[in-house]
Amino acid sequence: MNLYNGPWTSAEAAHLLRRATYGASFPQIQLAVNGGMHACVAQLLNITPINEPLAYDPGEQIVAFGQSWVNAVYPADVTANQQTEAARRKSLGAWLMQNINQEQLNLTQKMQFFWQNHFGVTSSGDARAMYQFLNLLHQNALGNVKNLVKEVATDPCMLVFLNGSTNTVFSPNENFSRELLELFSIGKGPQVAAGDYTNYTEQDVAEGAKIFTGFIVQGVRSSTQSQVTSQFMPQLHDSSTKVLSYHFGNQTLSANGAQEHLDYIDLIFAQPETAKYICRKLYRYFVNYDISTWVETNIIAAMAQILVNNNYEIAPVLEALFKSEHFYDTSVRGAIIKSPFEAVFSMLNSTGSVVNFDLQTSSQMYLTMYTLADQMGQEYAAPPSVAGWTAYYQAPAFTKLWINSTYLKKRFDVALLMTTNGLTLNNQNFSLNFLGLLNGLSAPAAAPTVIQDLCTVFCPKVIDPADQLYLKSLLTGGLPDFEWTLQYNEYLADPTNPTFYNPVILRVKAVLNTLFRMPQFHVC
Repeated sequence: MNLYNGPWTSAEAAHLLRRATYGASFPQIQLAVNGGMHACVAQLLNITPINEPLAYDPGEQIVAFGQSWVNAVYPADVTANQQTEAARRKSLGAWLMQNINQEQLNLTQKMQFFWQNHFGVTSSGDARAMYQFLNLLHQNALGNVKNLVKEVATDPCMLVFLNGSTNTVFSPNENFSRELLELFSIGKGPQVAAGDYTNYTEQDVAEGAKIFTGFIVQGVRSSTQSQVTSQFMPQLHDSSTKVLSYHFGNQTLSANGAQEHLDYIDLIFAQPETAKYICRKLYRYFVNYDISTWVETNIIAAMAQILVNNNYEIAPVLEALFKSEHFYDTSVRGAIIKSPFEAVFSMLNSTGSVVNFDLQTSSQMYLTMYTLADQMGQEYAAPPSVAGWTAYYQAPAFTKLWINSTYLKKRFDVALLMTTNGLTLNNQNFSLNFLGLLNGLSAPAAAPTVIQDLCTVFCPKVIDPADQLYLKSLLTGGLPDFEWTLQYNEYLADPTNPTFYNPVILRVKAVLNTLFRMPQFHVC
C-alpha cells in the first residue's frame, strides 16, 4: 500500500477519527491535525485499561453495591440466582456503553466490538463468563489474531455457545469446527463440489470436531466457584490420528492431548487465504464494504502480507492501513452507514458529553442507551447469529441494512431526544454538552464558521451550500450573522447567567436537531 502523502487537514483527521473511534470532538480533531498523521495513528494504537463492571441493581444478592461481581459466586437459591444473573447482565450492558462513551480516543473499543462481531458469541447464561470473554477481546484487541483464536477456542463462553463443552469422543459435535473454518479463520469460499468448498471440505469439519473433543466447562452460575472455567478431560478426547483434506495438503495430525487443537489452528493460519479472509473483514469494517478487483489485488493482498510478516499481529496491519493513500481517498469517505452504536455515541462523544452521576443513575442511563441501540438493530454481546450482524457481511446491502423504516424512525427519535429533553432518571437529567461543543469550535462567535466546524465534526460528505445556509439560519434565528455574534458575546461575558446561556443553547439544539437527521450525519 502506498503511504499517504497528501494534505493533512481537519477533513483527513476527522475521517480517520470517525472510522477508528466512536466520535471525536472538534478540539481533538484539531490536535490530530497539529500533531500530524503519524502521531495520530500512534495514539489510536494505544490499548487503554478498563475498570470492572460494578453492582448497582437491587437484584444483586451477593456483592455489595458499588463492588465488582466478576469473581463473585452466585446464590444457591434458584430465584435469587436468577435475580443476581439479571442484575449482573444489566451491569454488564451499562459497563459496555460506559466504555464506549469514555473510550479515550483510541482503537480499543472499535476493535473490541470488531472481535465481538467476528466471533458472534452470545451469553453463556453466566455474566461472569461473558465478562471474561469480552475482557479477552479487549486485551487482545490489537494483538495476535492467531493467539486470540486459540484462546477463544477453549474460552468457556465459546465452549457453551457452540456446544464445545459437550463435544466428546463418544458424541462428536461439529458446530465449533465448522464455524472456526467458515467464519473465524479461513472462510468458506464458493462451493466447488459436494461437500467441498474453496478452502476446506466436510472432511476437515469432521476431523476438526475430533480435534476439539475433550473440553468441559465448570462453574456456570455456581454458588461455590468464583469463576467459570474450562478444563481438558483426556478421557473425553479423540486420540486417533486426524487426516485433513487436499486443501491442507492431506496433512495428518497426531494425538497431542490438550495441545492438539493448537497444532490445528497453526495449520489453518499457515494457509495464505486465512490472512486474506481476516484482512477483508478489517477492510469492510474500517474502509468500505465494496471490495473491487483492484482493492483485492492492491490493498487486501498487501494487508495480508503485512499480517503474515508480523506473525499475525493486528496492529501493524491497521497502522499501514490508516497511513495508506487508499484510506484517505475521497471515494471511501462517507461510504459506510453508521451502526447504531456509531450513531448514538457520535452524538455523545463528539460533543464531549459523558454521563457522570451517581453509580445507579449513570448505570441506568447507560443501560437506556444500550436499549436504544438494540431498538435500532444492535444489541452488544447478543448478535443475531454466530456470523454476527448482517450489516457487516450480507452482500450486496451490507451497512445499508442499518436503515429501514423502523430503524430510521428510531434514529430520528434518538436525535430528537438528545437535542431536546435528554435522558431523565432519578431526578437527574443528561443532555448533550451544547456549550462545551460550541466553545470548543474555532470561532464560536462567527455563525458561518460554527456551521463549517460542526459539519467537519459530524459529516464526512460535503454539505450543500443551501443546507449550510439553512443550518446557519437556525443558529441565528433568521437574523443577520452579527446578531449571533452579539448573542454569543453576551453569554461569554456572563457565562453562568441563564438569561444569556439558555438562548445560545436553544440555537445550538436547533442546529444539531436538524443536522442529526441529515443523511450526511448517518454515514462515516
